[in-house]
Amino acid sequence: MQARQRLGVDAVKEVFKASAKHSYQSTQFDTWAGLNLLAVDGVVWRVADTAENHERFETQSNQHRENIYPQIRMVCHMEITSHQLINSAFAGYRTNEMKLAEQLIEATPDNTLTIFDKGYYSLGLLYQWHQAGKQRHWMIPARKDLNYEIIQHLGRHDKRIRLITSSQARKKFSELPEHIEARLVSKTIKGKEYRMLTSMVDPLRFPSEEMVELYRYRWEIELGYREMKQSLLNSAYTLRSKRPDMIEQELWGLLLCYNLIRQGMTAAASKLDSVWPNQLSFTSCSMAITQFFATLPLTSPGNIPKHYEALLTQMTYFKLPERREERKYPRWVKTKPKKYPTKRKNASQLN
Repeated sequence: MQARQRLGVDAVKEVFKASAKHSYQSTQFDTWAGLNLLAVDGVVWRVADTAENHERFETQSNQHRENIYPQIRMVCHMEITSHQLINSAFAGYRTNEMKLAEQLIEATPDNTLTIFDKGYYSLGLLYQWHQAGKQRHWMIPARKDLNYEIIQHLGRHDKRIRLITSSQARKKFSELPEHIEARLVSKTIKGKEYRMLTSMVDPLRFPSEEMVELYRYRWEIELGYREMKQSLLNSAYTLRSKRPDMIEQELWGLLLCYNLIRQGMTAAASKLDSVWPNQLSFTSCSMAITQFFATLPLTSPGNIPKHYEALLTQMTYFKLPERREERKYPRWVKTKPKKYPTKRKNASQLN
């Protein structure tokens, strides 16, 4: 514990950011239309129920204020094909996810397409994202009440449009113009229409038939969060640390550990043909890496490269079966609990 306190939060944070940047820049990922595929989404972590954590991280709103743990809201930026994290930002539970997403803009790589969930719709955020570098594109589901002006019909289900920004948004984002241009693409899949809004306005470089299909890969970041919570934390409900500073250090350490495993899986997948790193089993690969480090002190330094190559070869055997796209797992919506218990009537009372 004393060693962790001496190390502090910033050291672990900077190691994570430096290693994530180096790994991304030194790895050749599979691309679509010359763009690396990225995703942004949020996740919530529960921390110890202490007065200090309540003051620092806050809780969700609850009318009874009972059994409510403090929580941390986190937003991550992930490369989809490898599940490697590029960056992350987190704060108290009541912090808006779009505020956290703004902290990821500066470190976003060029020549990328970032896929957002519909909850991140903010013309100020999306405009800044696109203008912060070269070819930093975005894609997000279009709102049902989206107001726009058609500039050009690029196809039957493909339009180039103009979106008018509000005065409130221009006041918040000083560089936001009165309107921005975007592209609206729609596609009917199994009787349901899907509409995507994107900054990729070039119809020759970015075919509309493939753009809507790309959105399903946003779910990869959700799988990454599941891997962290179930495999790395062993499905623990609450983070181990008690103090706010140690909790932040634990989270940066968790992200760093996850990335190191994913980097090893990326190196292993490069030995296979046409296999993405996210097609390897995270649980099996993490167990193999843990075993490798457990036996490392018994290995002579000269043999470490040979054992590392053997580790990468071992991880190539953990290829997952092909995903069954026809299977559906709809989210379960829980009914709101009633304030008073309900008493069931027996059959005789119903007559």
